[in-house]
Amino acid sequence: MMRLQSLFIAASIQVIFTISAFGQEVISAANYGVRANSFENAAAGIRKAIDVCSHKPGSTLLLPGGRIDIWPEDCARRELFISNCTEDDSVSKVKHIAFLLENCKALTIEGNNTEVILHGKMISLAIINCSNIKVQHISFDYERPTISELTVKSVTADAVETIIHPDTKYSIDTGHIILYGEGWKTNSFHTVVFDPVRETMRYGSFQPLLQGRAIEQGAFNVRFEGNFKNSALHSGDVITVRDPYRDNCGAFIHLSKDIELKDLKMYFMHGLGIVSQFSQNISLHKVAVAPKENSGRIISSFADCFHFSGCRGLIKIDSCFTSGAHDDPVNIHGTHLQITSVRSRKIKVRFMHAQTYGFNAFFEGDSIAFVNPETLLPVAYAKLTAAKLINRREMEIEVDRDLPSFVTNGLCIENLTWTPEVLIQNSRFERTSTRGLLLTTRRNVIIENNVFYKTGMSPILIADDALSWFESGAVQDVTIRNNTFDGCGYNDGKGGIAIAPENHKLVQGKMVHRNIRISHNVFRMINSSVLSARSVDGLEFTSNHIVFADPVKTIKNRSIIDLANCKNVLIEKNNTDLAESPVINTKGIRKSEIKTDLKVNPK
Repeated sequence: MMRLQSLFIAASIQVIFTISAFGQEVISAANYGVRANSFENAAAGIRKAIDVCSHKPGSTLLLPGGRIDIWPEDCARRELFISNCTEDDSVSKVKHIAFLLENCKALTIEGNNTEVILHGKMISLAIINCSNIKVQHISFDYERPTISELTVKSVTADAVETIIHPDTKYSIDTGHIILYGEGWKTNSFHTVVFDPVRETMRYGSFQPLLQGRAIEQGAFNVRFEGNFKNSALHSGDVITVRDPYRDNCGAFIHLSKDIELKDLKMYFMHGLGIVSQFSQNISLHKVAVAPKENSGRIISSFADCFHFSGCRGLIKIDSCFTSGAHDDPVNIHGTHLQITSVRSRKIKVRFMHAQTYGFNAFFEGDSIAFVNPETLLPVAYAKLTAAKLINRREMEIEVDRDLPSFVTNGLCIENLTWTPEVLIQNSRFERTSTRGLLLTTRRNVIIENNVFYKTGMSPILIADDALSWFESGAVQDVTIRNNTFDGCGYNDGKGGIAIAPENHKLVQGKMVHRNIRISHNVFRMINSSVLSARSVDGLEFTSNHIVFADPVKTIKNRSIIDLANCKNVLIEKNNTDLAESPVINTKGIRKSEIKTDLKVNPK
């Protein structure tokens, strides 16, 4: 341990160390011109240092501490197609990457508490075709975040006065405000408003301010004159504005395995957040996505914080924290591709959503299910003997058996091999206008000992669809226990857990989801909807403690659980602060399929 401490003390003298006790060679980034607090472009030095490490499996790249800056010039570039943030074929998919690890094995990046400041639109970290990678003790931020923030100073019928955050670059041109950054400007204005009194985030509109006349009254003090008689803004509100186009992500893990991110601070991420795509065994431990303390900023992520698409092995999120996302803190899913032609054992399939395409979604040897998009039920299974991407939006796959005649155009395919186990524990998710967790995977899932604080929609949503986002698939083993859900659902009235597969046709006796257990959680509700579920076989809601902000209003409705087309349901031993016993609304459920100590109201 003393030898390791000496290593960090001596890093500034720019030498290469070997820790004999571990046989681990340490490469100092300072040796390659990466200097702390120099405000120079460290991109070239980072590339050189990573190249050296890539030829030395088991090595550690040591950063210098302090602040380093990275501009797109001289940094690594790759054409990347990234799930849920690839749009518009006319726009280049070449990304600028601050730290690119490619074809590396057994490499550690020791951040040494370095703060990396990105300039322009960049990916902070990309891990591609790597194994056994650890990245720790490092933070990432943007010199100019791509979300602009304005605090409302006052509101009258004909004017709104704002204080613009110092990180937000703007100009006033003939009475109109222009929001811009390093190599970009905002062309559309997706708006979310943060209410610091209620600690809530709601969708808003920037159009009234754009239509008004902007007058600069001093540095970062802009008055908008116009018609604001019906404005929903209040003094103290923070208006957060971005272009809705996702042309990047915060970090990218692709075709890699055994990846650990530890003690990372993502103060801002442009585009989607940390995206893991067709990778295996990913651990996030003490990763915080939140604005830097005392920065005065509200938003940390342009969209989702942690996004997993088509992964397998174990996804572990432990002791993490998210605050200030413009979309969901966590989204875990696969991708349904739709069949466009069938020729014997050869099948052509297509990416259907505009934001997801351009990468291999199937591989030789994968097991697949043929899914009816209307029912979301599998109708056949096969194994792949071949798979190739034939253009950006289509793949050709070959199966190991003759297919039944009903396997034809319009059915969707789910990759059963690339589905992960999930453990999410000891974490806190707050300050978002949307959901907390989106979750669709058929393997074992445990969500425990977390806090969901004032998510604008359901803190947990279990969906599955093959007609809209095409995010697969059905869950088969989910445990949600010992969590706290506090003040959620103020934007859509769904403050509890929602199980809502988008199956538009029901098949009698067959359910989309299976084996979901919800127990020993605390629900602090601002509305009455603790649980809504449809198309579940095997649903348990037991021993939960439920407190309502307005028990009198809730008891007038009395329905706190809504179930549709479920079977094998157990709801018991839950306690509430209601003066009367609450009610379960049911639809399409036989009395024999539900065991409960509450009153059931069939509809």
